[in-house]
Amino acid sequence: MPRGTNQKLKFVYLMKIMLEKTDDEYGLTMPQIIDELARYDITAERKSIYSDFQEMDKFGVEIICDQTGRDYIYHVAGRQFELPELKLLIDAVQSSKFITEKKSRQLINKVKSLASENEALKLQRQVFVHGRIKTMNESIYYNVDDIHSAINSNRKIRFKYYKWDINKELVPRHGGDYFYVSPWALTWDDENYYLVAFDDVSREIRHYRVDKMMHIDVLDEPREGKEIFKGFDMAGYSKMNFGMYNGEIKKVTIEFPNELCGVFIDRFGKDITFRKAGQNRSSVKVDVAVSPQFFGWIMSLGADVKITAPDDVVAEVSKAAKAFAANYR
Repeated sequence: MPRGTNQKLKFVYLMKIMLEKTDDEYGLTMPQIIDELARYDITAERKSIYSDFQEMDKFGVEIICDQTGRDYIYHVAGRQFELPELKLLIDAVQSSKFITEKKSRQLINKVKSLASENEALKLQRQVFVHGRIKTMNESIYYNVDDIHSAINSNRKIRFKYYKWDINKELVPRHGGDYFYVSPWALTWDDENYYLVAFDDVSREIRHYRVDKMMHIDVLDEPREGKEIFKGFDMAGYSKMNFGMYNGEIKKVTIEFPNELCGVFIDRFGKDITFRKAGQNRSSVKVDVAVSPQFFGWIMSLGADVKITAPDDVVAEVSKAAKAFAANYR
C-alpha cells in the first residue's frame, strides 16, 4: 500500500477525526476511519490504528469499541466537558452584556469546538446573540486581562472613564482626566463586569464598569488599600449595592408580607433573620447602599413593602416617592 503524503501526521489527524466525529452516541467503523484518514492523504492499516488508539489513551483520549450487529464501532469515551457544561458556558457568554456581539460569536465557536460535530449541532440551537443588548466596547476583552495583570503584579492602574451622552456618544468623565486606582477584584453583577478598587483621590472603595473604562495603563506604583481589602466580602458588597450604584451603607429595616420572604432571601441570602411584624408580616434588617436604585427596588415590590427604619432613610424614600408621583399628576 503506497504511503500518503501526510503520513507523519497520521496520529494527529486520527485523534482529530475521533474527537470531531465521535462521541458517546456516534462512532465510526474501522473502514470509515480509514476513509476519513484518506481525506487527509494518509494511508493506514487496522493494526497501526489499534496501536494509535492505545497511545491516545496516554493523552487522556480513551477510545471505546462497541459491537452493533456485525459492526464494531469506535468512539471517544467521555470528554473534558460534558454537553450540559458546554451549554452553561454558552449561556454565560450569551447573557454577558460586557462581551461584544462579535466576541460572543468567537467565544461560542471556540466552546463548540470542545464538542464533537454531532454535539455541536445540539449547541447550535442556543447560539443566538443578534439583537441582544451588548457592550460596544470591543477592547473590554483586553481590559480585563490588563486588570488581572495589575492585580497579579500588585500594581496600580490608570484609565479614562466614559459615559453616554444624548447624542449616543461616549464622552469622558472628569473632563478626560485619568482615574488612578489600586485594583483588587473583578465582579460580575447584573450582567455587567465591574472593577472594585481603592481610589487614590477619595481614599475609599469604589467600583467601575469595565466596559466604560478605556486607555488602561498598568503603573509601576504598588497598590494601596491592602488593610481595607484584607477581609473584604465581595458577595456582601454586591448584595449591598443595588445595580452597583454607590450610596452610603446603612442598616435598613424593611417590613413585608410573609409571602415575599423568598424575594429577600434571593437578594440577601439565607443568613438574614426574619422577625414577626404583625399578622402574616415580617421584617428584616439588612445593610444596603442607600441610593435611588434601592428605593426603586423597594417600590417595585408593591405598596405592602415599606422601609421602617432608620428615620432619615424613611424620609428619603418618602421624598423620592412623592417626586415620582408628581410626574403623573
